[in-house]
Amino acid sequence: MGRRTYGLMERSQLHVLPPTSLSPLPSPLSPIPSPMHLYIHVPFCKRRCSYCDFAIAVRKKVPGDEFVEAIKREFALRHLASSPAAEPLETLYFGGGTPSLLSSSHVAALIRFFREEIGFAEGVEVTMEVNPDDVSPKNSEQWLAAGVNRVSLGVQSLNPAVLEWMHRVHTGEDSLRAIRFLTAAGLPSLSVDVIFGLPEMLKADPAGDLRLLLEHDVDHVSAYGLTVESGTPLAKWTSRGAVLHVTDGAYADEFLQLHEMLLQGGFEHYEVSNYAKPQRRSRHNQAYWTGRRYWGLGPSAHSFGDGIRRWNVRQWAEYHRAVANGSDPKAGEEELSEDQLSLEHWYLGLRTTEGVPVPEGEGEGGDLPPQLRAAIDRGWLTVEGGEGRIRPTPEGWLRLDAIVVSLTTSAEGG
Repeated sequence: MGRRTYGLMERSQLHVLPPTSLSPLPSPLSPIPSPMHLYIHVPFCKRRCSYCDFAIAVRKKVPGDEFVEAIKREFALRHLASSPAAEPLETLYFGGGTPSLLSSSHVAALIRFFREEIGFAEGVEVTMEVNPDDVSPKNSEQWLAAGVNRVSLGVQSLNPAVLEWMHRVHTGEDSLRAIRFLTAAGLPSLSVDVIFGLPEMLKADPAGDLRLLLEHDVDHVSAYGLTVESGTPLAKWTSRGAVLHVTDGAYADEFLQLHEMLLQGGFEHYEVSNYAKPQRRSRHNQAYWTGRRYWGLGPSAHSFGDGIRRWNVRQWAEYHRAVANGSDPKAGEEELSEDQLSLEHWYLGLRTTEGVPVPEGEGEGGDLPPQLRAAIDRGWLTVEGGEGRIRPTPEGWLRLDAIVVSLTTSAEGG
């Protein structure tokens, strides 16, 4: 079953196509033009979660001054402010890692820097990922005063045994208290993360967690299925048999239960793992799924525009050393071919409820590639002739990986 699509993909920048088939560009400092969206990767964490394979740096003391200066230096090294096609930012996203470990003054300094250097479009969306234990009434107010108008709160679970197993440092009560603090401060939009598909031995209750969260002022939910990533504590536990995967049937049942609860609660299912109240979708993440230009600054951050993708070195120490020495922290760059762009168009489009337009002249899908026709016949995709779009069904969300693999195999001639 194609369930691994749900594996926290939102927070790691998408890198879909095999790098061996791509041609590197010669310029080491080539800015990507016309940015509308900016991602800042804050790598610092108090502890690595059991399932996490993101680029993080565990620190007892966060080097906030050094981080802010490094981001400014990378921005200058890449000549982003002087790009002739540069436009005011529509979205600014602080991801991680744990951005809420930065002091509010550091967050404010970065927001002020980008407002002055690039400018913000009217109604700019400024999101910060926050851990519940970092939230207080004071810093809630300070984040909003700095310009943050959307928070993504890493709840994951309200069950103490599950949180301990995940190596999370907050409690369920911390999460509920954080929601109350952020709401009282007047935060315009609040998203919460929930993980399902956990090992049965934990006796997790994601539906119960969600039911309680929805009693609070939450307007966006990201529901992620647990995945096992190589090199993580979870992968080691799994390899020696200490942890067993939840069955595919239980996984599907949990997803469909959460899905139905959210729809009944007035949420729109607008992307494979994301649900929002009307007018509360994540505009930043939608930029990724619709192929918009975006810049990424910080260790491991990715950028994309005009068919070019680039990414930075992964480790904070290497990144910091590079920018301090006046060097580009780029780890790689690739130019996507027409076939690869087409594949990515299908892959990203099928992640969303908007789906992908039926190719011109193909009616209601009768002449589609056999891989898509097979998915339609199995009830994983639907073709809506009136709108002329191909969309996943609820079963299709669970099978999306299998659909993508079939498209990838076709593109590679396998």
